[in-house]
Amino acid sequence: MKIILASKSPRRREILENNGFEVTVVPSAKENPAPEGLSAEDTVQFLAVEKGLEAKEKYRDDIVVSSDTVVVLDGEIMGKPRDREDAKRMLSALSGRVHRVLTSYAIYHKGKSFSRTVSTEVEFYPLSDQDIEWYLDTDECYDKAGSYGIQGLGARLVKGIRGDYLNVVGFPLSDFCHTLKKLNLG
Repeated sequence: MKIILASKSPRRREILENNGFEVTVVPSAKENPAPEGLSAEDTVQFLAVEKGLEAKEKYRDDIVVSSDTVVVLDGEIMGKPRDREDAKRMLSALSGRVHRVLTSYAIYHKGKSFSRTVSTEVEFYPLSDQDIEWYLDTDECYDKAGSYGIQGLGARLVKGIRGDYLNVVGFPLSDFCHTLKKLNLG
């Protein structure tokens, strides 16, 4: 099945292509920040929907998919780190704790739209300063929400998950496929 992916994430593209989708990437030229005061769920959903608005107008007859992922700890949204210190702050906060990874996706097709948010709990091992410095030295943290990638070396930080693994990587494939069936699109 062919889809237009309104996202720059190489992980989303890989997840979809590895599972039989023919993906054309058309990222949004501009993305608006979420309004202040939204819950984490509403924020990630707003961001996912926003990413697809431009592409849905250009590709009205195609299935357009947009998505966004955030890490949430104690109500704080942890996006991608600004720099090494920001990444260190996030990893220190996640150490020995359970956090949530929220991924929202939006589907647009022939003037109709649907969006959904999937939540997965992730528990980190307690991390020493040495553990954190080692991970920061890998440079893997910089383009990932929460400053870690579970699909890479960041897997060493994770004690366990409750929910969809691919959701933590960046796209809840199984949920997405079931949604396509419900919408009679796949």
